[in-house]
Amino acid sequence: MHIWVDADACPNPVKEILFRAAQRLAIPVTLIANQPLRTPPSPHIRSIRVASGFDKADDHIVQALAPGDLVITADIPLAAQVIERGGEVLNPRGERYTKDNIRERLNIRDFLDTLRGSGMVTGGPPALTQTDRKRFADALDRLLASLGPRRDP
Repeated sequence: MHIWVDADACPNPVKEILFRAAQRLAIPVTLIANQPLRTPPSPHIRSIRVASGFDKADDHIVQALAPGDLVITADIPLAAQVIERGGEVLNPRGERYTKDNIRERLNIRDFLDTLRGSGMVTGGPPALTQTDRKRFADALDRLLASLGPRRDP
């Protein structure tokens, strides 16, 4: 299993949780972004910088992932593509996207996009809280445990 991170908009505290998990479980984590990223020195953690442009990072993740890989993203269309290809998806607030809920999430996203297009201000997501960080860490641990054996060094 490989963990892919849609890193341009991923909060730093979530990246830190992923770095610790990579080290603890010897799971490869790759951050994909269109800007340079700092990562801790580790044989399990790397970053890839893609060209600037609409969906370049998303396209790279979709092309690189294998069935069973985990993608960390809040991007609903990317999540839908990952699920379609047999991947798992967790957003930075600890919500898991699945075949059972992704269509609803896409519909809500499209509805909000329509509202924004008509001039309604819908606002962005609230700032990541300590509760959100814990929810993400707990969801990540549960998901990793369900997908494969733990390999603590």
